Amino acid sequence: MSRRGRRRPRRGRSGWRRIADLALAALLLAALAFAAAHAPRLWPVKTLSGAVRVSDGDSLVMDGVRIRLEGIDAPELAQSCLRDGITYACGRDARDALARLVAGHAVSCESRRRDRYDRVLAVCAAGGAELNRAMVEAGWALAYGGYGDAETAARQAGRGLWAGSFERPQDWRRIHGGLVEDGLGESHGWLSPFAGWLSRLFGG
Repeated sequence: MSRRGRRRPRRGRSGWRRIADLALAALLLAALAFAAAHAPRLWPVKTLSGAVRVSDGDSLVMDGVRIRLEGIDAPELAQSCLRDGITYACGRDARDALARLVAGHAVSCESRRRDRYDRVLAVCAAGGAELNRAMVEAGWALAYGGYGDAETAARQAGRGLWAGSFERPQDWRRIHGGLVEDGLGESHGWLSPFAGWLSRLFGG
């Protein structure tokens, strides 16, 4: 048989390449384990109802259970904003707006998960109004993975926060300190550590 007709044996991957592949696989598994550990804890739909205390513009306490209104983000209680060139306590105004929605009504919440801070993430209603949507519609909370249409309407009408200028709550927390919120559709959701790691790994 001529030399041209002979097939050269395929060379196996080098030992170093195999080690690199194994190391990459181990890192991927570690990243997945990290993401799973930070994922919100899921449960079947759970209903809570009763009287509440309003903590801030997106947080309630019911019988000692901390509830975070899911899909929205309101200013932090200590946060200030600007309207007509004057600084005002927008965090307290947001809390007061939620308190007015709740006043005199029993609150009912539906939840299927908790966040990393062990708060119940829920959609709540009082007096026939869904609190999550109502806060965004009034302009005292921002859409945070939901309610984008309500935010657009509030912004166009100049309601609440949109009547002036403000820092987004997540930016305020980054500067002044505070809880890093879990959210749907936000870059700091529970998969963000994994996504960020992959981006750095591949030079993204």
